[in-house]
Amino acid sequence: MQNYIESEAETVEEAIEIALTELDTTREQVNIIIINEPTKGILSFGAKPAKVRATLKEDITNAPETVLKEILKRIGIDGEIESDFSDGSLYLNMVTDSPALLIGKHGQTLDAIERILNCIINKNALAKRKVFVDTEGYRERRENMLVDLAHQVAAKVRRTKQDAVLSPMSAKDRRIIHITLQPDDSVSTFSQGEGDMRRVVVTRQDDY
Repeated sequence: MQNYIESEAETVEEAIEIALTELDTTREQVNIIIINEPTKGILSFGAKPAKVRATLKEDITNAPETVLKEILKRIGIDGEIESDFSDGSLYLNMVTDSPALLIGKHGQTLDAIERILNCIINKNALAKRKVFVDTEGYRERRENMLVDLAHQVAAKVRRTKQDAVLSPMSAKDRRIIHITLQPDDSVSTFSQGEGDMRRVVVTRQDDY
């Protein structure tokens, strides 16, 4: 997604100044495209204003890969960043000798790094974007583990006919449990608790 403004005025220069004001930036920090030159028309009919598009130049120092590498540097971890753009989203993979330190308990450190990165790159951005962060394929392994857990718990609830309360989880992990069991008509799920103690409850449907 591009950070740009389209503006109109009587002259090209006036349209550019309006765009710069809207973007709160300088001429050196944007690329200008003149969409329409102003036309006077005939006897005041058919007159058209000047129209320009001003697009913010990408600052390499604010590129997600650069920011993530700086985050790693500040927490004392050497590593390389691999990037992949898929389905409109940017995925960054951290290649280091200390993946366990980056992952943390149940991915808490990894989630924190991802939140910090997104806050930094979106702080002054007109078009917000979401960047996903991973290392050593942890995200996929965690999701597979939660999917298996969800099915195991559902089977236990059906067998014992008693509700099951899972351990506290992040919103991301709870969502995986909910989505996994949503097609299962024999059980239903809901979340309870507050903050870090919020957890998923799996309960048997009355018809089963």
